Amino acid sequence: MAIWSKLFTLGRAGAHEATAAVVDANALRILDQEIRDADKAQGKARDDLAGLVARRRMLETEVESFRSQVAKYEASARTAVEKSNMDLARQVAQRIADLEQDMSLKVPQIDGMREAEEQIHATIATTDRKIDQLRREVEVVKVNESVQRAQATVAASGAGSSLGSAADSLARIRERQAIRGEKIRAAGEIEDRRTGADLDEKLRIAGILPGQSSADDILARLAAPAKPLLEARNDTKTLES
Repeated sequence: MAIWSKLFTLGRAGAHEATAAVVDANALRILDQEIRDADKAQGKARDDLAGLVARRRMLETEVESFRSQVAKYEASARTAVEKSNMDLARQVAQRIADLEQDMSLKVPQIDGMREAEEQIHATIATTDRKIDQLRREVEVVKVNESVQRAQATVAASGAGSSLGSAADSLARIRERQAIRGEKIRAAGEIEDRRTGADLDEKLRIAGILPGQSSADDILARLAAPAKPLLEARNDTKTLES
């Protein structure tokens, strides 16, 4: 008997595991449906709230009508009393009493409905915020799920090793390009040394090539006092001779 009990327990455990596996596999679909159900319930709550507001406003209109009738009948009752028509005045007074009785019943109902409306408004607003938060969290979960599925697909297909091989190939290409660039620069330097171009470049930078002036020479010339015109001509003639 104990064996059959254990087998039955094992069967229930297997059924539970199978059910849990189905739920886990469809967790996102279930979440989406639960959010849709919550939205539908919110819509029903808003409709119910609108109906409550409509009934409360109808009661308010009715109470205002009663107040208007009371004011009218009070004036009529005073007139009847002034004319000593007490029977008519008593009838009007009874009508006023009936109207006031109706108002005494309906005014608390209106107050209770207003309080219920405020509570329902607050509940709907809180639920809306929770649904919005849940919807944002579900979107994040969906993105994570997509990324993890892509990673799992890459790992299962061996594309991960392909990506690593591609990265190695890219590194080798960059290394070859760097070596080729260094060879080109070295060849240029060797050619400059053979033709003396590198020495000319150094002389040019130093400002001592024939026909060239350095920045210091130009500044010294500009800072020197100007010579008289006659002296400058004599200097020119001296240079020409």
